[in-house]
Amino acid sequence: MIAMKAVMEAEEALGHSPRDVSEDKCGYDIESIDSQTKRLRFIEVKGRVVGADTVTIARNEIVTGINSSTSFILAIVQVNGDKPLAPVYVRTPFEREPDFDVTSVNYKLNEMLQRRGPPT
Repeated sequence: MIAMKAVMEAEEALGHSPRDVSEDKCGYDIESIDSQTKRLRFIEVKGRVVGADTVTIARNEIVTGINSSTSFILAIVQVNGDKPLAPVYVRTPFEREPDFDVTSVNYKLNEMLQRRGPPT
């Protein structure tokens, strides 16, 4: 919840209109309307404790990211106790769909963070 709150606040600070859809299990956690283009952004939020080695992404989230590559953002928020660090956004984080029988994939967090950018 700390990570979700940090991303919602980052989206609002950008002037976007975020909405929590995490309960809908649609492959992302936040739908956000871009204030300039009026296009929907699909944001999957991952909160990880500072120092974590991996981030786990569900198959459904990966498939959504691939199928909606221009609108999908993986937002990673590292958390230190109850304090979030600034969210980082990874665009087009996935290159290929996992096999059908795979339920989730662990990615090296450090490598994923090397592809980051600030919220925009």
